Amino acid sequence: MAKPNKKGPVKTVDVICSRCKTLLFKYRKGGKGALVKCFKERISKDFTLQACVCPECQMVFGRETLVRGTPAYKIIGSKAVAK
Repeated sequence: MAKPNKKGPVKTVDVICSRCKTLLFKYRKGGKGALVKCFKERISKDFTLQACVCPECQMVFGRETLVRGTPAYKIIGSKAVAK
């Protein structure tokens, strides 16, 4: 499988916690679909203290994994949304 484009899209979206609406990170997302995975190399600004855990309400919103050989966060259900 092909690796994701390193440079990626230029449009950034705010990824927020669905429970407490805290800003988790700014992400360069491509396409119009729902937020399913976030490649770590596309995160432009990270506000989390611990990986995949909301700093405000301590809810786990994803898990670390490898997607096409690249480190990424897989988002659980709709616990984190792109705005």
